[in-house]
Amino acid sequence: MTTDDREIGDLFGRLMQAWTDNDAVAYGACFTEDSDYVSYDGTRTIGRLDMQDAHDRLFRGVLAGSALVGDVESIRHVAAGVAIVHGTASVLMPWRSTLPKRRLSRQTLVAVRTDRGWRFTALHNGRVRPVQIPAPDSLPSRMAQTMSHAARRLGVGRATART
Repeated sequence: MTTDDREIGDLFGRLMQAWTDNDAVAYGACFTEDSDYVSYDGTRTIGRLDMQDAHDRLFRGVLAGSALVGDVESIRHVAAGVAIVHGTASVLMPWRSTLPKRRLSRQTLVAVRTDRGWRFTALHNGRVRPVQIPAPDSLPSRMAQTMSHAARRLGVGRATART
């Protein structure tokens, strides 16, 4: 593990600890000023202050007393001072002692080296709910293929957008 990887892992740890402390300022300090943040429901927040304000309201409201638990899965350096980080984490509500499986989320983060150390400049959070891809000859696939052929013959849907 490189020094950069350890520092990025420490940053991820500070992010989780700030959440667990319900400290929106410390949470925001893990991000660049111009960061992008996409939460699990698809809501996008642009800028650290707006994201920090949203988390302050969450920590004082519906997520009061919650903890963030998780781990870094991988760190991949894509350019000097830029890394893609994948992690998994879940919010543990104060009345729970174990994590519900349906609460597991995967984060994709972009970490950048700044004059104040590594910071996250983007985070995208999504629930871990794998869906099996149906085989091409399965009933769902055959139904989709039949409907696509019918739509083309009838000139509806995407088929009409090409003209």
